[in-house]
Amino acid sequence: MYIDSHCHINFPDLAARLPEIFGKMAENKVSHALCVSVDLPDFPQVLALAEQYPNIYASVGVHPDYEDTPEPDVAQLVKLAEHPRIVAIGETGLDYYRLQGDLEWQRERFRTHIRASRETGKPLIIHTRSASEDTIRIMREEGASPDAGGAAGVMHCFTESQEVADAAIELGFYISFSGIVTFKSAKDLQQVARTIPLERMLIETDSPYLAPVPFRGKTNEPGYVRHVGEFIADLRGISADEVARQTSANFFKLFGIKQ
Repeated sequence: MYIDSHCHINFPDLAARLPEIFGKMAENKVSHALCVSVDLPDFPQVLALAEQYPNIYASVGVHPDYEDTPEPDVAQLVKLAEHPRIVAIGETGLDYYRLQGDLEWQRERFRTHIRASRETGKPLIIHTRSASEDTIRIMREEGASPDAGGAAGVMHCFTESQEVADAAIELGFYISFSGIVTFKSAKDLQQVARTIPLERMLIETDSPYLAPVPFRGKTNEPGYVRHVGEFIADLRGISADEVARQTSANFFKLFGIKQ
């Protein structure tokens, strides 16, 4: 069975057809999914899904792209994360691709999430784009790694270099691959997917975005994570069952979920 470690099924284009979404998950042997928070106003929708469906988990956090949204503080995140269906803090991180100018607010928001993760003991879901140097630096400065008292986490929808992957793994983090790894243009990313330890890998859809081949350009959904797993299995010359087993075990271990 596969697990989609990062999706947004509360977004309107997926939330409107949840029975179909869950049916396709079952057809594609996708047993669980993590619905990831991107801002606080919509967090109740994310939590409601995790409360209603036993195979859906949730996170709490504010995405770095969301500039005009209520800013979380550590105490607020810690309080919201007390709910047993919340298994992670995030998604958080840095994105210098979409936003320009003085982004110190983004870095401070990232630090807030890391501090909440340390206080709760719940792992981080990190988004980084065109900002890997600052991302790794702040992870180190704020003690995100288990060796520094942090709860580690995952570098989601990974698109960075081998060096960034190695640095994140050294800090105790997992690397998650989305449908991007199946794109013909993603040769460097495919090499990272070949080389990192399978014990440090997760797979995801980031749906409704980034549908993998053969669905590229269409609305993504959790059932399609199987295609990410199968593609990585082919890259590594191993069975799809081995990728499914190990990435699922990694998911449960990272997020402290009892099977």
